[in-house]
Amino acid sequence: MKAIVIAVLWGLTFAAAHAAEPGRTPLPAIAIEKPGQCVEPKELMRRDHMKLLQHQRDKTMHQGIRTKKHSLNECIACHAGQKTGTVLGKDGFCQSCHEYAAVKLDCWDCHQPKPGQKTAGAKP
Repeated sequence: MKAIVIAVLWGLTFAAAHAAEPGRTPLPAIAIEKPGQCVEPKELMRRDHMKLLQHQRDKTMHQGIRTKKHSLNECIACHAGQKTGTVLGKDGFCQSCHEYAAVKLDCWDCHQPKPGQKTAGAKP
């Protein structure tokens, strides 16, 4: 039993040491296409952007309140690639981070990933 515990601890130590090696896991491509100040501090956006988007969604859908500060359209307008015009793709702002974090992007089931386009369910 003692040998198993030692083997597990050694394995965890080995894994932790190698996980910290630079270049082992490629970081997402985060290109800020429109430089300037984001609507919230970078650390908050990295940690809580989904909470902000869900809160905005709930205010819009359930209360009819539309504001720009945390709207998905405003995020897309700032973060869409200048070459591609979208936040998706190999180096796309949203897709690159979501692939890195292994989180499914389901925004695009209803919304357009390019600025200035109507959502899939919008009336003309």
